[in-house]
Amino acid sequence: QVELVESGGGLVQAGDSLTLSCASSGRGYAMGWFRQAPGRERELVARITWRAGMTYYADSVKGRFTCSRDNANNTVYLLMTSLRTEDTAVYYCASTPRDNFLAENYNFWGRGTQVTVSS
Repeated sequence: QVELVESGGGLVQAGDSLTLSCASSGRGYAMGWFRQAPGRERELVARITWRAGMTYYADSVKGRFTCSRDNANNTVYLLMTSLRTEDTAVYYCASTPRDNFLAENYNFWGRGTQVTVSS
């Protein structure tokens, strides 16, 4: 039903900024940004609702990451600043039809984009 395509990942140095984009073929209730690093659990880092633009941020990224959306183009963004080596992960965008933060309620996922932060 919905296809998601992430872009914008790459190799950056600690302290740098990077913006990820996610283009969606449709719109549910909200879009989430997840990340997963080797040996770590998948983590929801940010979420934004389509209608009101209400955002959520994990404690690990709050104050450094900003999620936004462009409703006209069904695109969401994740602006990452003050990047740290521990932010290194594959970042995924996902769509949920409900007001629910659990990963299993995100029914459509992108294939991910690699973000690597070097020291």
